Amino acid sequence: MMTATMTLPAKQWQALTKVGFMLALGLLAASAQAAPDASGATLLTRYAELAPQLASNQFKRPIVLDSSESSSAFKGDIYALVDHPFGEVNTLLNGPARWCDVLILHLNTKYCRPFTDASGTTLQVNIGKKTEQTLEQAYQVDFVYRKGVHTPTYFDTRLDADKGPLGTSNYRIVLEAVAAPGNKTFLHLTYSYAFGFASRLAMQAYLATAGSDKVGFTREGRQSDGQPAYLGGMRGVVERNTMRYYLAIEAYLNAPAADQLDARLQGWFAATEDYALQLHEVERSDYLEMKHHEIARQKDPR
Repeated sequence: MMTATMTLPAKQWQALTKVGFMLALGLLAASAQAAPDASGATLLTRYAELAPQLASNQFKRPIVLDSSESSSAFKGDIYALVDHPFGEVNTLLNGPARWCDVLILHLNTKYCRPFTDASGTTLQVNIGKKTEQTLEQAYQVDFVYRKGVHTPTYFDTRLDADKGPLGTSNYRIVLEAVAAPGNKTFLHLTYSYAFGFASRLAMQAYLATAGSDKVGFTREGRQSDGQPAYLGGMRGVVERNTMRYYLAIEAYLNAPAADQLDARLQGWFAATEDYALQLHEVERSDYLEMKHHEIARQKDPR
């Protein structure tokens, strides 16, 4: 059998250097999801089930992370209890411009801008490397913004993109939230995408080269020195990016005002450094400089 190195044409090999950040796009279940429960009862039941894990876990935050893999898709889920009342969360995490404020915190998001026409609202999202790039050098993926069920105690919102680069598809982001006891909010973020033959080859090549030493958060026993052994491979990729997007939500909730941009960026970077083994990629000064440039760029119409 020929290796991925031998089967991919030169043009696709150039794209392989972008596979790691391209994978950051895949948001939400590639398989069909059950219709949301407008009362929030299902999510509240899940909150009760996860209460022990939320109270004590490896993250030292009230979150639970899970990932899964099928023959044609990867999926990540985070459940989290946030110390913000539901009404505040509902206001801050609904609206396409607010989602761009969240998404741009991620290292790989180079640009995000909403556009509305007769058919609805779309977010133009450009995904690139962990360093500065022109928009022409990044992948553009258009997410359809959909506001789902909204009640006084529950909401769900999703972003959907049918097509992605290198044969990937069904990119989706879904966030649902329910009012929780103690004037808090329980969130569920799901992240996934589907892939085909070409994208599987690209993923395998990435994992054999630039991504070979990357790990996720799921523990798989212990190494010979007694330290935890963590899941790698594509589920590791999904777990890292699920966490990055959740931490972006958390940072935005903690500093949502326009004059709190620096606090928001500092908050996201500091939170990722809590999990440096999995998430450290650049130095703080480089991240802050890059993001200030990118945020300034997305404020101006192209």
